[in-house]
Amino acid sequence: MITENLIRQAQEKWAQSLITIGKAKAEGSDYKSLARQMVEKLYAFHSGPVLFKPTRAADQQFRLTKEAALAYFIGDSHEFPEDGGFALQQWVEVKFENVGFLLFNDHAIAMGNYYFTAPDGNVIKVEYTLGYVQDEKNNLLINLHHSSLPFSKD
Repeated sequence: MITENLIRQAQEKWAQSLITIGKAKAEGSDYKSLARQMVEKLYAFHSGPVLFKPTRAADQQFRLTKEAALAYFIGDSHEFPEDGGFALQQWVEVKFENVGFLLFNDHAIAMGNYYFTAPDGNVIKVEYTLGYVQDEKNNLLINLHHSSLPFSKD
């Protein structure tokens, strides 16, 4: 059974992976391998479809393959030229604020806001819906990832 605590643990892994990738890029380390590991270990691409709508994607807003998700996180893709590498922003903190969960035996959904803190202290609020499934080792994997900036009346 998937629990709220397991979801929070998966979210923390995702947040730390994102921070680690940006730090590795800044230090000249192999950030591409870290990004590939993140996508392979935290997303369910190897077991079925994954629906991914990243925050900063407008021209090609839906990413349905592992390579498309990887391009969003690290850029450097001719197929997705708008991607600058969201994970390369060198975020210093990523904080999840869950507003609700739907828990089922073999899948779960979490929704809320997450906050990305840049090195200069600027914080960006992003809305998310994340769907999770468990693999054969009971690890939670993301099979639905929708992120968007909050609506602005301006």
